[in-house]
Amino acid sequence: MRGKARVRVARLEGGRWREVRDEVAAEAPLEIRLRYRDEVASLGVVLRTPGQDAELAAGLLYTEGLLQDPKEVLAIAPCADGSLPPEAREGVIQVFLRHPLPPPPKRHLALTAACGACGREALPDLGKLGLSPPPPLAVDPDLLLALPERLGEAQRLFRATGGLHAAALFDREGRLVALREDVGRHNALDKLIGWAFLQGKLPLHDHILLVSGRAGYELLVKAVAAGIPVFCAVSAPTSLAVALAQAYGLTLVGFLRPGRMNVYAGRERVGPPRGLPNPCG
Repeated sequence: MRGKARVRVARLEGGRWREVRDEVAAEAPLEIRLRYRDEVASLGVVLRTPGQDAELAAGLLYTEGLLQDPKEVLAIAPCADGSLPPEAREGVIQVFLRHPLPPPPKRHLALTAACGACGREALPDLGKLGLSPPPPLAVDPDLLLALPERLGEAQRLFRATGGLHAAALFDREGRLVALREDVGRHNALDKLIGWAFLQGKLPLHDHILLVSGRAGYELLVKAVAAGIPVFCAVSAPTSLAVALAQAYGLTLVGFLRPGRMNVYAGRERVGPPRGLPNPCG
């Protein structure tokens, strides 16, 4: 499995030290390059968990507003530059375009797997990105409460390493459609959106998103870009995330755990638990 690596670790257990082998989440740099004929532009480098690199590149380009349609892409392939050693070529992904290179984004992709908004000159103007509110989607709270367990069952790499974030897409009936894992929470979501973009499935108006960590502003922007109406997180949202959800009509659920949840936006679209009256009328 490409997303993990084996390392030696000293483990204290039962009052005694012993040396064991353990599995940790893999993390490696990836440079994303755009190509049009002989023109090449490097967008920078991200740290990610190897695997689904084409989806990561496509999702990032889409959510940055540099791509709008999968037909713009001729191919996405690892670097074939023979002047680079094989191990270096593995860390470069190239996106071949049908049209001239777009202007670079107003940020540099830094060597990080953390905040996708880092490096920006300012927060993006979502209106200028052409983003519009997704149509509202009514959801059953009992269905939402069942999603964390389904997420956990599908997180193979997390179960092996304990060191990965996940972004999972469910249909309106609560069936798992796709899941991606990565050391970076925004990378996991970019991979998921990139999968949908390359499959021609955007916008995701009839779907529910669940992320394994917190709900930050940058993740909400990506959800809006993908047309996702319901954003759920097992942890807390941020104030900017709540404001964005309210402004764009998303249902935002935080602290989604078995038997409990907080609804920060869109409470009117979350019905009462089955068999109980709606306290909000």
